[in-house]
Amino acid sequence: MKSKIVKAGAVMVAVLFLSISVLELNAHARAGGSRSMGSRGTRSYSQPTRPPAQAIPPSQQAAPAQGPIPQQQPGGFMRNMAGGMLGGIAGGMLGGMLFRSLGMAGGGMGGGGGIGMFEILLMAGIGYLIYRFIKNRRAAASSASSPFSLNGGQGGSVTAISNDYSGNESATDEVTAGLGHIRQMDASFDEQRFNDQVMDTFFKIQGSWMNRDLTPVLGLLTDEMKQIFQKDLNQLILDKQVNRLENIAVRNVEPVEAWQESGQDFITAQIYANLLDYTTDATSGAVISGSKTEPVKFEEYWTFTRPVGNNPWRLSAINQK
Repeated sequence: MKSKIVKAGAVMVAVLFLSISVLELNAHARAGGSRSMGSRGTRSYSQPTRPPAQAIPPSQQAAPAQGPIPQQQPGGFMRNMAGGMLGGIAGGMLGGMLFRSLGMAGGGMGGGGGIGMFEILLMAGIGYLIYRFIKNRRAAASSASSPFSLNGGQGGSVTAISNDYSGNESATDEVTAGLGHIRQMDASFDEQRFNDQVMDTFFKIQGSWMNRDLTPVLGLLTDEMKQIFQKDLNQLILDKQVNRLENIAVRNVEPVEAWQESGQDFITAQIYANLLDYTTDATSGAVISGSKTEPVKFEEYWTFTRPVGNNPWRLSAINQK
């Protein structure tokens, strides 16, 4: 019985290792860690409104040859089916080995054959196939970017795509009304200028994050966001790790919600971008997670707030798609 428990434990460790290996491919460590955080006032527990699906105007594309970022790459159905088959094969094999290790295969309890070298090698092969599948899928979904200095030449680059398209034509009535209310209390408010500020803030925060120093952006964050970011940075420093962000390309910035409550203005903006996002050991420089060559495409919603009137905007929340 003891040997069966040991064999079952070995199988479970293999399953856990395989799961971690697969999930590691999708782990991003940029500012915010690809998770939702912060406060959106009374809308904190609701998902931000997504803008209508549409092609990004030419002025917001990284290069004419690339065109808009596709929502789904050709052959997506076959890739999903292949992924499901790989997952089903892996699950079936691992489940079968687990039951055999517990002695439940064949003629019931006590008849198990255990786990051998063949099963171990087969698990390793399945794990590698899943790894390559997800890695190739991410590579196909990403696009290259043109370099532009992010933080004074300290290992990063960024592409700031011109954003002279106002987006008002596709804005919902609620967004238009919300921006109108904000403009009533601040006649100088300009949507295009706000979009530019969002882009600048995004770059500055990512640069400070990579340098592990929030000092340059403290005035751009609410107290809650300062505490969240600082806690994450403290953990990076404790683990002796550095998050590297390179080749950032912001493809679209668009307000998707605008409202006022309790004497505060709120605007949530969609940020559509891609970048190289990887973490290195602070001492050796070795890559711990992420990729130095495969860009990550992402869509986030950044909420900014300020006291009603002509006052500075501060980041109060980040929500994921």
